[in-house]
Amino acid sequence: MRTVSIQLPETVFSALRKNPEEFVNEMRIAAAIKWYELGEISQSKASEIAGLTRAEFIHALSRYRVDFMQYTASELAAEIANGD
Repeated sequence: MRTVSIQLPETVFSALRKNPEEFVNEMRIAAAIKWYELGEISQSKASEIAGLTRAEFIHALSRYRVDFMQYTASELAAEIANGD
């Protein structure tokens, strides 16, 4: 696993009422959800980025009001065939 450092103003943590660790976790989830919503990554990859199980990621999608079905029929068939 690779560590990436970013600099954020101290005020961002208080704006969301989160400590730095909670903020980073939520940022990972939000980024993964947005990339998934845009069709940039699969649900499997998004859950990996978010640091969640697939079931937890699907639950997070509902929190963000993003449809968990972002698949075309052929993509869905491929996912099922691959067992993802």
